[in-house]
Amino acid sequence: MTDTPPLAGRVALVTGATRGIGRAAALALSAAGAHVIAVGRTQGALEDLDDEAKAIGGAPVTLVPLDLSLADGIDELGLAIFQRHGRLDILVHAAGVLAELRPVAHMTPKAWDTLMAVNLTAAYRLIRSMEPLLRTAPAARAIFLTDGQAARPTAFWGPYAASKAALEALVRSWADEVDTTPIRAVLLDPGPVRTKLRSQAFPGEEPDSLTNPSEIAPMIVALAGDADPGPPTKVRRFSPGASAAPAADSGTA
Repeated sequence: MTDTPPLAGRVALVTGATRGIGRAAALALSAAGAHVIAVGRTQGALEDLDDEAKAIGGAPVTLVPLDLSLADGIDELGLAIFQRHGRLDILVHAAGVLAELRPVAHMTPKAWDTLMAVNLTAAYRLIRSMEPLLRTAPAARAIFLTDGQAARPTAFWGPYAASKAALEALVRSWADEVDTTPIRAVLLDPGPVRTKLRSQAFPGEEPDSLTNPSEIAPMIVALAGDADPGPPTKVRRFSPGASAAPAADSGTA
């Protein structure tokens, strides 16, 4: 007789599910028994994700091709989840863009709008659309990825850092608002990870020196479980070698 997977029967929404940490999280949540609703921009990449989830014997994956910069689609997704599942147990907002690394005064309005749409406005729209569904879950968890630049911005990172700092403020405020509900929010800084965004920022960096996204996934599964992570007063950091359990809060970023 096999053990019941730890997240069996739960419904998880993962953004940025076609690559990087989002993809690794979607696969790990599926392997842990959660029905994953995978959001990504590319249908082919979503289908590859589905194939891999089936290959590892994971729970079903629902594929949602969606550009998060088109905010109305998030509202439509919330309605669809309500109609099909009636609740949402886990939200992982892993989608993010770098846009441009350049002096603040040289940032183009188009790049700024895209950056804020995906990194910040999408988070607001997800909270707005998914909160009623999260409230119906017995132990809802909402995990948002952030970055150390939010607390310690450096030259050329200003707009990206601003989007992450605003995200942290938004999530902390929301977490305080829903403190008396079953919803618990988490801010997670994965550190340097082998992702497309990282390679765009540091094109000369040796990929093998970075954390693999699959190493972050067990921590996300643990954070999505029954243990109460407490308020997101501090950002949780990934610690290599200790990814199977949530790391203690260690600072603001």
